[in-house]
Amino acid sequence: MKDVKGLPLTGTIAFRLGVLGATANAAVAERFEKHALTLKHVGLLAVLDEGGGASQQEIAQRMRVAPSLVVTLADQLAELGAIVRERDPRDRRRQVLSLTGDGRALLKSCVAAAHAVDAELTAALTREQREGLRTALRILAGDNGFPVPEESRA
Repeated sequence: MKDVKGLPLTGTIAFRLGVLGATANAAVAERFEKHALTLKHVGLLAVLDEGGGASQQEIAQRMRVAPSLVVTLADQLAELGAIVRERDPRDRRRQVLSLTGDGRALLKSCVAAAHAVDAELTAALTREQREGLRTALRILAGDNGFPVPEESRA
């Protein structure tokens, strides 16, 4: 069935992003699993890397997840030695999470895995097309309220 623009469901951006997102999600999740991590674990590591130490409540807001999930993820990452929890000296009720050296190494490995998935997913694109896609996705992410850090060109 086509809409007024003549596009079938499978031709819509939303559908294609959903299908490709699921494909990318599965590919990167498989690689993170080798480190006993999920996408949410790596997301937490990335949030800490981008913003330094942060409270569990702040992280939950940035990740758009329940604070209880951040507590669970943080417990698991602390067991792996990837993060540490420390009491905030200004507010003893607040715990601040920070990456350890092991956590940074783990994140570096996961970033490399994500880049490998990027290369596989975009192998049919030219360099200009890949950059255009990266730019479009950055704009869409920012427009939809997701934090969008500045990127270096690779």
